[in-house]
Amino acid sequence: MAAHMKTTLDIADPLLKEAKAIARKENVTLRELVEQGLRLALAERKAVRRFKLRDASVSGEGLRPEAAGLSWDQLRALTYEGHGG
Repeated sequence: MAAHMKTTLDIADPLLKEAKAIARKENVTLRELVEQGLRLALAERKAVRRFKLRDASVSGEGLRPEAAGLSWDQLRALTYEGHGG
């Protein structure tokens, strides 16, 4: 059995009223409902965050007209044209 600590929380009246109503409806104590909510909030913060690729775009004028419709190999050759690559 886990140890328990007593604490006092200041909860907005409308939120507390709604929580008490849900606890009554689900036949659980307010404490159980608060603990469940706290567990969910903590688990959410521990969850692995989805990877988001940083926008590394550079400014420019878009695709050059002569590159439209070229294959990847052709685009690569055009990119390195005149650069010894």
